[in-house]
Amino acid sequence: MSWLQKNSSLIGLILSSLLIFVYVGYFLDRTNYSALLLCWVIAFGSYFYLMKSRLEDFNTLMTLAILGRLALLFSLPKLSQDFYRFVWDGNMLLEGFNPYLSLPESFINEGISPIENAEELYQGMGTLNGSHYTNYPPLNQLNFALASIFGGNSIFWTVVFLRLQIILADIGIIYFGRKILKKLSLNPNQIFWYALNPLVIIELTGNLHFESVMLFFIVLSIYKLLQQKWMVSALLLACAVSTKLIPLLLLPLFFQWFRNFSKNGIEKFIGFGAIVIMANLLLFLPFLSDDFIANFSNSVGLWFRNFEFNASFYYLFREIGYLFRGYNEIAIIGKILPVLTILYLLYLSLIKKVKTTQQFFHILLFAFSFYYLFSTTIHPWYLTTLILLGAFTKLKYPLVWSLVAVISYHAYSTEPYQESLILIALEYAILFGFMIYETRKIGSAKT
Repeated sequence: MSWLQKNSSLIGLILSSLLIFVYVGYFLDRTNYSALLLCWVIAFGSYFYLMKSRLEDFNTLMTLAILGRLALLFSLPKLSQDFYRFVWDGNMLLEGFNPYLSLPESFINEGISPIENAEELYQGMGTLNGSHYTNYPPLNQLNFALASIFGGNSIFWTVVFLRLQIILADIGIIYFGRKILKKLSLNPNQIFWYALNPLVIIELTGNLHFESVMLFFIVLSIYKLLQQKWMVSALLLACAVSTKLIPLLLLPLFFQWFRNFSKNGIEKFIGFGAIVIMANLLLFLPFLSDDFIANFSNSVGLWFRNFEFNASFYYLFREIGYLFRGYNEIAIIGKILPVLTILYLLYLSLIKKVKTTQQFFHILLFAFSFYYLFSTTIHPWYLTTLILLGAFTKLKYPLVWSLVAVISYHAYSTEPYQESLILIALEYAILFGFMIYETRKIGSAKT
């Protein structure tokens, strides 16, 4: 008798989740926040019930993970406009343009169409995106170009091929994630805390965010490190950085690994870091110019100097700044917060004691958590990194964060969008409340 036959009550929940993915992917208007909230709560209720019911049936869990993603295969993202820029960049690269040197806005204002569907893509991505230089690293640009090759001049089919890359990356994460969990002597099906998470499915597969490709390279890099293949691991981590820059945060943390779990660890760590840096320099080399350096650094810097969304401690510091200075202090606070992150990374890398491989995953999780808690901008899909790293530990606060992250989408229920600080405070009150509870629970278990 199959697992589903023995647990027939779950069939309704599973079907409802699939229907929710279809509704959110194909029909939802993101300004309809009440509908999104209802769908989110039902999907997460089904997810938690499923994961708590039984973790042993791999075939069932894998089937559900794939079905959830395939349900969104032919949808155009409803909760994000970023995919229009992906298609733009990919087509620009195929037409021989350096995507880092031009603004979509400039072409449109001059009445020039450098690629097919230029006007439609520009209108789709919005004036904010179209007025900034791209900040997607080279390997991501290659992903966009590959999808554009197969998709031709069709935005729809290019989106389908972008999504197939993300689905394949998630399958790779499941495969190698299970192998890592076995090496950690943990239940290999814990990887489905990531693979079946509604935020992961909706934000990555549905809304086409390439965190999944980045995370695939991170997981494979760590797996190769566990096999003592540190040079291959370094190349894979370089691929992760060249997909999304954020894995650079991991680099100093690998010092803990080499110091504690590898012979001649210091020398290997230096070599590891050199490979990561040199490989990325080579990947960026075809695009290199004085204008590229200025444009790319300025585009990345905007996230610290200008953009604000769903922040936690930053909003608190901003309010304090209003009290004392009377205006927004993002120009100052945005420079201080990265310094705090660097200091915390140095603590985790040099001072924090790491005795087991599982503790190594803890410091990776804590590093990203600290960075996001002290960032000025936290989009829900950023949390997928925490969800995956949390699957290699017993900590559940990333799951709670992924649940309450839906609160941030209330901002899009108005035009122009406007955040409710009361709701943001509620989101983080729930998160911090659970983190305190979980910390005390772990402390009690040790005593």
